[in-house]
Amino acid sequence: MSEALYPITVEVNGVQRTAQVPARLSLVDWLRDELRLTGTHVGCEHGVCGACSILLDGEAVRACLMYAVQADAHRVTTVEGLAAPDGGLSVLQDSFCEAHGLQCGYCTSGMLVAAQALLDANPRPSDDEIRAAIGGNLCRCTGYQQIVEAIRLAAERLQEKRA
Repeated sequence: MSEALYPITVEVNGVQRTAQVPARLSLVDWLRDELRLTGTHVGCEHGVCGACSILLDGEAVRACLMYAVQADAHRVTTVEGLAAPDGGLSVLQDSFCEAHGLQCGYCTSGMLVAAQALLDANPRPSDDEIRAAIGGNLCRCTGYQQIVEAIRLAAERLQEKRA
């Protein structure tokens, strides 16, 4: 007997996606395996590390803790969706490169998503607010200081663009 499939329609990075998915397929597995959006990483699979973070209707959530069926009728943004409209690096992504806010890169997609959620909600965060926003994302390489500096740099650059 085959497993039942459920229809979903999800806006992923600005594109409507429809699929038939099993009830217990995780959102991270659907994004990576079915949509080939492999920037969303699978880490702990328990919601602890933050590597699988995505934006769900603008809020940072762990894609490993959600089923794909739960994303039905919602808007999902992955790290690929953070790119500039021309496909180049966004201000935030470029700031991570310039400030050396990444090393091995495994946590970077989750850090970028958490930082984007912060900057969308608070365009002028303090260093303490930045640290709180990325506090649920584990990094084993950078020591976090360069990540904080990268987010601060992005906030400054975005302010300059708005002025």
